[in-house]
Amino acid sequence: MSPVSTTGYPQESPLAPARPPASLLDRIGNTPLLPIRLGGRLAIEFPRIQFYAKAEWFNPGGSVKDRPALWMIRDGESRGRLTPDKTILDATSGNTGIAYAMIGATLGYRVKLCLPASASLERKRILRAYGVDLVITPGEEGSDGAIRLARELYAAYPEKYFYPDQYSNPGNWRAHYESTAPEIWQQTSGRVTHFVAGLGTSGTFCGVARRLREWNPAVECVSLQPDASFHGLEGWKHMPTAMVPSIYDPSLADANLHIRTEEAYAMVRQLARLDGLLVSVSAGAALAGSIAVARRIPVERSAVIVTVFADSGDKYLSERFWDEEPEAAATGSPAQ
Repeated sequence: MSPVSTTGYPQESPLAPARPPASLLDRIGNTPLLPIRLGGRLAIEFPRIQFYAKAEWFNPGGSVKDRPALWMIRDGESRGRLTPDKTILDATSGNTGIAYAMIGATLGYRVKLCLPASASLERKRILRAYGVDLVITPGEEGSDGAIRLARELYAAYPEKYFYPDQYSNPGNWRAHYESTAPEIWQQTSGRVTHFVAGLGTSGTFCGVARRLREWNPAVECVSLQPDASFHGLEGWKHMPTAMVPSIYDPSLADANLHIRTEEAYAMVRQLARLDGLLVSVSAGAALAGSIAVARRIPVERSAVIVTVFADSGDKYLSERFWDEEPEAAATGSPAQ
């Protein structure tokens, strides 16, 4: 195991910030761990359980994907695969692409991305603002269609592109093993009992689960995915019907729960109105999954459940679900 610095990162980690910060990229990581209360309703139903979420929108690119994007780019540089004459190419549902774009602009690399048309309008505008060469793929094909096109482009012009391939690159989960997990451990003083996270590339779940299990094999790790192949949880994959990322290791999960899109929408609205947290649909789904996990815990048992809020809600404000009527809280209390 690598020695850990006072920041909580291994000393050789590319995510370890310098003192003082030398660039924008040194601000990646060390995001806050926020208590989640839903206006106090969670404490009523679960008096012995604490809920926390990593607020990943505090990364400079606005999402959890800053971590693996930086790791994969630095790894490409160190291996000589990424050189100034090459363009960074990958498939993305949005957030990793934004991270590539931000990091590429900072380091002077061109970026080309394959993005499904179903990605939110805000994500597309952000990518264009960074000057990305954007190739839009059919929305009904989701991230799988973007992956297929990125692979075709790289196969045709391997000398032109650096293709990190976030779905197959071990640097993806390694970034979370070396940064996200140590932060969770440090911020909970080692008290975390459950880790809950959604599956997209699966890098966040696999990296954090591996590291937490090394420190405490009793930590229960629960993965989440959409309940159907057609869903509204951007960035997540319905593994039974999707192209499964090669970095995905289902054996790391003690349980795998399915989340409905409508449930995630409801949770997003409640987080905004009850806790003042404007978060993404995937974050709402992550909390819905955390509550489902809490309901499986015996009432006499204490627990500390940690999940990841991948990004904020500001990239999804054009979505229609914000205008729907308030509903009863997930804990069963009447809407107020």
